[in-house]
Amino acid sequence: MSNILKFGIPKGSLEEATVDLFKQAGWSLGISSRSYFPSIDDEEMKCSLIRPQEMGRYVERGTIDVGIAGRDWVRENDSNVVEVCEMVYSKVSRRPVRWVLVVGPDSKVERPEDLAGCTISTELVEFTKRYFAERNIPVTVEFSWGATEAKVVEGLCDAIVEVTETGSTIRANNLRIVCDLMSSVPVMIANRDAWIDPWKRTKIEQIATMLQSALSAEGMVGLKMNAPADRIEEIIAILPSLKNPTVAHLYKSDWVSIESILPEKQVRQIIPALMTLGAQGIVEYPLSKII
Repeated sequence: MSNILKFGIPKGSLEEATVDLFKQAGWSLGISSRSYFPSIDDEEMKCSLIRPQEMGRYVERGTIDVGIAGRDWVRENDSNVVEVCEMVYSKVSRRPVRWVLVVGPDSKVERPEDLAGCTISTELVEFTKRYFAERNIPVTVEFSWGATEAKVVEGLCDAIVEVTETGSTIRANNLRIVCDLMSSVPVMIANRDAWIDPWKRTKIEQIATMLQSALSAEGMVGLKMNAPADRIEEIIAILPSLKNPTVAHLYKSDWVSIESILPEKQVRQIIPALMTLGAQGIVEYPLSKII
């Protein structure tokens, strides 16, 4: 195999967040509206824009070596690939999405078995077929081109399988969730032949490590300050940290330097409390990676 790694960038809702994530991890991705082949400042990589719905298929075939897509679409295609790691984007949502079985408000369906002989509309056709077949429930599954919720309201089908985060939109449309079928987050997946190739696996793991470190840094900041040595325990007691804060004595002084990493949203409460305990020279700084 050549020393070029073919990487699939998800086109659509994850596209912009993925470009930003690569930048934070140390790569510059350039995407043109007229091209499906983003540029990247890494001579060992070649990138393609691919819909997440098709990513698993192309990774399995080896058309690309590795890509990012929702686990739901990987399972929809029943793709025989290696799941390298989860890629939970905070800029999109840290909540897993849920694929749920939904019926209208007047439906008497209480469990999947009650849909025997019925018609279900969904975008996730193959997964839904397998779900019901594994439970020996005979149903007809039809592909939905959109407006799926309206189909069950208008009586065009008996139930739908739809994606949601919280279920609030479904409830707002006066529909009812029968049960969850699957939860999904973005994942990095690799072709099995690429995964056993030593050079490609090393490159994939390098990229995964750097992207994960950038994800870990999202929403986190560093905080450092000087403080009286006799207030260390009080300050550490209120200072959140990934592990224990770093404490160093200042040269020829009874003061110490304290450094910690914490969620950015907590800084507004923490800094006034630190000042009350005598901390001075408080500096907040952004983080690009946490490894």
